[in-house]
Amino acid sequence: MARFALGVSYQGDAFCGWQRQAEVPSVQFTLEQALSKIALNPITTLAAGRTDKGVHAVGQVVTFSTPVQRPLEAWVKGVNTWLPPTIRVHWAKEVHERFDARRHALWRQYRYVLYPSPIPPAIYRKGVTWTYRSVNVEAMHRAAQLWLGEHDFSAFRGAGCQAKHARRNLMAFNISYSEPVVVFSVKANAFLLHMVRNFVGTLLKIGYGEAPIEWALDVLHSQDRKLAGVTAPPNGLYLYRVGYPDELNFPHGPHEKWALPCIINDRA
Repeated sequence: MARFALGVSYQGDAFCGWQRQAEVPSVQFTLEQALSKIALNPITTLAAGRTDKGVHAVGQVVTFSTPVQRPLEAWVKGVNTWLPPTIRVHWAKEVHERFDARRHALWRQYRYVLYPSPIPPAIYRKGVTWTYRSVNVEAMHRAAQLWLGEHDFSAFRGAGCQAKHARRNLMAFNISYSEPVVVFSVKANAFLLHMVRNFVGTLLKIGYGEAPIEWALDVLHSQDRKLAGVTAPPNGLYLYRVGYPDELNFPHGPHEKWALPCIINDRA
């Protein structure tokens, strides 16, 4: 059995999330169907992160095993011919037979794009979250720094989360204004269900001036989801990049260089 890793991007609003589900469209099922066409055998995939319904990806990493021999180009160009235009494979690489895209990931990075304007956008309206209200970017950035480090993030854990515990290591959280949008860039070893969207919903209360910066720390320490802000919509969220050991030599994301563009400028 040969094992391969793929770099994948997709437009999340066309699917009910990454994970295969009965009777609803999913990225996983659609990709597996295309891979199976090339392999002439059923293919099962595993992804670095299970994105929710409506969430996009430009740096998803997927692994699968197959007994058939195919050139790497077949797992890219060949598979893409069987995929809808909302999913694309960007690269393929053979990996060790025990490589696991989820367990061997060192970190994940998400980006959330907010469009604050009195008028909603016509372009990219499915790729950003619109608010008619102005926001204080500096206050939100300062509040986000209070969450850095390893903590119990139960206050930002979505209902139905299947993780065994809520302890995560938040490595970086930067918020900046890149006209005309605000970009939330979040990096952690792993994420809980709806964690980034709950971060954003909580920070928006501070950005709107409805809560002080220090309130962010109160919410964290409470470990109470009811005290945090609402869950922000999914359409502004992107799985941006997944980090692995250097020896794997995976191509660096994001792979959709034109996306928003480059999910607003390629900053670390």
